[in-house]
Amino acid sequence: MEISGKIVQVLPEVTGEGRNGTWKKQDFVIETEDQYPKKVCISVWGDKIDLKSFAENDAVTVSINIESREYNGRWYTDVKAWRLVKASASSDLPGLDTPPPEAAPPEFLDTDSDTGDDLPF
Repeated sequence: MEISGKIVQVLPEVTGEGRNGTWKKQDFVIETEDQYPKKVCISVWGDKIDLKSFAENDAVTVSINIESREYNGRWYTDVKAWRLVKASASSDLPGLDTPPPEAAPPEFLDTDSDTGDDLPF
């Protein structure tokens, strides 16, 4: 799943000790660019993404996994990033996402029709 927006805050890195060894996590908040913008806090675990190369107000696209878990009768939801890329300026230009229109294959063009209509059937 992907979400796009601008980074509004990068939170400090948090480290700890677990049964599998040392872990580290860093959260950041992005604001979507929808009609009604939403702020989403996203976590980065381990060394998957270096947030030092990103700054506040950078436009980004984040590939995420969303997962919920139950603990003592309460549910907790995590939004974890596995890829973070800066949005390029060229992607904002209209028409670059759509492929060019293709011409009809020659077998569907009927130029010898006596009826004057150009339908192949």
